Amino acid sequence: MRQLHFSPEDLEAIRRERYQHPHPRVQQKMEVLWLKSRGLTHEDIARLAGVSRRSVQRYLDDFAQGGLDRIRRLPWRGQPAALAAHQASLEDHFLGNPARSAREAQADIERLTGVRRGLTQVRAFLKKLSACAGARSAPSRPRPTPTSRPAS
Repeated sequence: MRQLHFSPEDLEAIRRERYQHPHPRVQQKMEVLWLKSRGLTHEDIARLAGVSRRSVQRYLDDFAQGGLDRIRRLPWRGQPAALAAHQASLEDHFLGNPARSAREAQADIERLTGVRRGLTQVRAFLKKLSACAGARSAPSRPRPTPTSRPAS
């Protein structure tokens, strides 16, 4: 079992951020460090923190290499959506020329942007667009039902 040195300032930051850091993954890492500072074994830390033993080792390696700054770092960034840059122009196009089907919208999107997406992605994109467009369009009226029509 490795020995790590925790300064009083580090312990205070770990104690505070294991509950108050805005990101839950960092809170989990701080919990692992807190349990390690209390002298628990890696097996016990993994069980109490709800992570694998390998994660415990990885978090401790990160702390040993870069301190708390390395623990607070979130390494993933994700990728921006390819259609996000074209959202305004596509919204204007579909407001003026509504697609009759997802397949037609898929063809329009590919023709206008050069980005090919599957039908499921096109449907999700159109749903997001319709939520945006609905805020700018006139409110829709409820359809009349047989009981709401006036009797002649």
